Amino acid sequence: MAVAAELLDVISAIRRVARREVRQVWQDEPLPPAQGELLRLAAGRPGITVADAARELRLAPNTVSTLVGKLTDAGLLDRRRSESDGRSVRLAVTARARHRLAGWRDLRAEIAGRTLDQMSGHDRRAILAAIPALLRFAEQLESGGEG
Repeated sequence: MAVAAELLDVISAIRRVARREVRQVWQDEPLPPAQGELLRLAAGRPGITVADAARELRLAPNTVSTLVGKLTDAGLLDRRRSESDGRSVRLAVTARARHRLAGWRDLRAEIAGRTLDQMSGHDRRAILAAIPALLRFAEQLESGGEG
């Protein structure tokens, strides 16, 4: 149990420090975390519905609707009526959002890459070797530890 807690603490620390470092040089106003998560989800799953996004993010549908409204007002998300069911709304990121997401991702990777370059070869190899296991860990965690 202690190892699991330590692993999650390390992952949280990496995310927090990476976010802080990127924000120091990022030109745009950072998005609140929930908006950022929804935007990344919509970019990865074009045409996702609000209900599906709510399930995926484990948020109430009205909360996701509020986030959609804010992202739409900011010009980052489009709401489109479903062609198969005119009652449901499909989400699509705008070109501006795609540009913003790519810029954030690239800047974050650049900062992490510089940090990795400063580490010893042994540590870089250890981190690289751990990536597949960490991805499997994330998948297991997502599935509730089943499988």
